[in-house]
Amino acid sequence: MNYSRFITTVSAARKASPIRLLTELMQKSPPSLISLAGGAPNPNVFPFKRATVAIAHGTTVEIGEDLMKRALQYSASAGIPELLSWLKAFQQNLHNPPTANYSPEHGQMEVCVTTGSQEGLCKVFEMLINPGDNILLDAPTYSGTLAALRPLGCNIINVPSDQHGIIPKALKEILSTWSSEDVKNHSHHLPKFLYTIPNGCNPSGNSLTAERKKEIYQLARKYDFLIIEDDPYYFLQFEKPWAPTFLSMDVDGRVIRTDSFSKILSSGLRIGFLTGPKPLIDRVILHIQVSTMHTSTFTQIMISQLLHQWGEKGFLEHIDRVVEFYRTQRDAMLIAADKWLKDLAEWYPPAAGMFLWIKIKGVSDTQQLIMEKALQKEVLLVPGGAFNIDSSEPSSYVRASFSLSSPAQMDLVSEIFLNSYQDSFSHN
Repeated sequence: MNYSRFITTVSAARKASPIRLLTELMQKSPPSLISLAGGAPNPNVFPFKRATVAIAHGTTVEIGEDLMKRALQYSASAGIPELLSWLKAFQQNLHNPPTANYSPEHGQMEVCVTTGSQEGLCKVFEMLINPGDNILLDAPTYSGTLAALRPLGCNIINVPSDQHGIIPKALKEILSTWSSEDVKNHSHHLPKFLYTIPNGCNPSGNSLTAERKKEIYQLARKYDFLIIEDDPYYFLQFEKPWAPTFLSMDVDGRVIRTDSFSKILSSGLRIGFLTGPKPLIDRVILHIQVSTMHTSTFTQIMISQLLHQWGEKGFLEHIDRVVEFYRTQRDAMLIAADKWLKDLAEWYPPAAGMFLWIKIKGVSDTQQLIMEKALQKEVLLVPGGAFNIDSSEPSSYVRASFSLSSPAQMDLVSEIFLNSYQDSFSHN
């Protein structure tokens, strides 16, 4: 893979921060090293001395005085070593990426910690996109992604999808615009990447099938574009076996994958991680060095202590408990929708995630129905237009999240929504 053709001139110009490199060198050095080099404050003056965090099922995470000094200090931009090594081993065991044993220049699998997967995504976009670049995605999609992409001036090409995600035949048709000569000559008009949320897509709840992923990956090889696999709901798949990932198929080193602990450990601790070819992940780390510098050392240590205590087995057992909760929530949402909305709407049961994507019959745009009629009755959903590439385009959909509400509340919301729908028609 020739990665230089994908990165922007800004990203290519990034150089390692000498001070950040010194910080990392100091942390790897023996205690006998006497350093007057770093600009790190003295942790003895910090007021926080130790912490005990109670964990579900009666265990605790202990951060004693020495570990607390580390937790409150600057750390490496890629992530603290013990968390990184755990995550690398986990990704290899879970996805078995072909790139794990490649040489660095040939796209060896690399991992870095980010402040939530959103930071990773934004930095990946800024690494890859020049104004005027063509990129592919399947809308409706996560509004945070669209908000990050719009200011970068790229041309967003929408790839049709259904309840099983991107339709490979439709993607193939779009790509047929470019010839084999364009690919051979690395035409700058070729799409840079395909972005997708492959499991429990926000907002649609769509999940890509294994067969479609294989077809899409082959198209990526043929037309030489990268795949950004944004997978925050990977651990919220309701049925096993879990779908194989693009990362597990990546023989070329063309997949950049984002993972998140937000839905399963904590959304407020802001811990995500990027996995992808080392030449590209290294560029992201250079950007981190001069922006956030690193993800909070304290939250990294807290998560790392927990993961080492649990091991992979304990972590996956926790995932099973989380999935069971969301499966029950999903089923309650489907029961409420079926009871009140089946005559006025249609939907597919989501196979992952925390959203039900509902198409309202006879309504070309749900904006007024949600923001006026339903809101007056103290019920709030998200109008579908928020997830369109052009958010001013009308949408007949609404997104309902089933993560926080009780079954009784879901039932009540569905009934009130039916009344709002009937009211809007009786006033027209």
